[in-house]
Amino acid sequence: MIFNDLPESVAGTYQKTHSWINFQCNLSDAPVALWMRLGEAQSKCEHIAGVPLKPEIAKNLYLLYLAKGVHATTSIEGNTLSEEQVQQQIAKGLKLPKSQEYLGQEVQNVVDACNQITADLRREPRLLLTSDRICQFNALVLRGLDVEDDVRPGEFRRHSVGVGNYRGAPWQDCPHLIERLCDWLNHDFGDPPSDELRFAFVLIKTILAHLYIAWIHPFGDGNGRTARLVEFLLLVQSGVPWPACHLLSNHYNKTRARYYAELDRSSKVSNGVVRFLHYAVEGFVDGLKEQIDYIRTQQWAVTWENHVHDRFRDRDTPSSKRQKHLLLDLPGRPVTRKELAQVSPRVASEYAGRGEKTLTRDINALMKMGLLLRRGKGYVANRDLILAFLPPRFEDPPDDAA
Repeated sequence: MIFNDLPESVAGTYQKTHSWINFQCNLSDAPVALWMRLGEAQSKCEHIAGVPLKPEIAKNLYLLYLAKGVHATTSIEGNTLSEEQVQQQIAKGLKLPKSQEYLGQEVQNVVDACNQITADLRREPRLLLTSDRICQFNALVLRGLDVEDDVRPGEFRRHSVGVGNYRGAPWQDCPHLIERLCDWLNHDFGDPPSDELRFAFVLIKTILAHLYIAWIHPFGDGNGRTARLVEFLLLVQSGVPWPACHLLSNHYNKTRARYYAELDRSSKVSNGVVRFLHYAVEGFVDGLKEQIDYIRTQQWAVTWENHVHDRFRDRDTPSSKRQKHLLLDLPGRPVTRKELAQVSPRVASEYAGRGEKTLTRDINALMKMGLLLRRGKGYVANRDLILAFLPPRFEDPPDDAA
């Protein structure tokens, strides 16, 4: 499978200095593992998109991964704020010393850019990636920041730049190269041979967009953040669940040394582009697995809550209500007897003025129902009960089994 630059390229200096910027991607010899992971990514995205969550849980999932993505996008460029501080900035609750306010500004710029992208897509779902839009992204990420004298936010550079040993494309060619990139991604990339491969095409195109912006390096500053916003745009537009649209940025930051190594190798070896694709997709799938684990944990909690309510459905006495609240409010860790009556404000209120015998009777009643277990010196809710609701499957016996 080959994705080609259909129109003839205009002659430019870059063709002599950066021959790898050819708007082609030959996947004919791509390893089977890459296609398998692309299929796995599609399956997991469909899984995440199809799982109903409580509104507050869905919102928390979105905000959690927005914070992770924004933290990753800025952290990889040197921002030292923690993920918790990024969450505070998103909630408008972060206070920084004057000397560190620029760090909050960097974060806020990316948050605002993501919000702008989603707002634009609501108004125009089929909007195209254009040179002007990419310049707008760069202007957004550099807004209000101190930059070098030769850097003009939102404008193509007019000087040579380098990152480590890598030199960006000749500055004279940057406007043409970004126009070609947009034409390639919007029109010349081609359609997948079947609907089954549509998601794979989208993910490949998204990663290539990031790679080409990194190769071209069209701006004096903010190229990485701009590339990751382009990724976010293409993923959101394609229908990937919003929390998953931040996973590539998160992966690049988590594996920063390898990210730069794969980025450097991509322009130097014959299979460098395929290697970068494989690296990026592998991390994307790992991030999806993490999100599914988060969703499964939330579903587990909802199922447990429903089970408890069902067990107490026909019990409307004060003691039953108190026992139910105690059970529902227990944390996931063992709680000592002394802590039991204080696990939440409502439980503390219900046990206020009552003696030890009341707590003892409630503990015994819950243990008799099989809903409470003694673990070490504490007590835990028997949430493992809901494992019985999972479909049965055969598991290999341990090696030492008779």
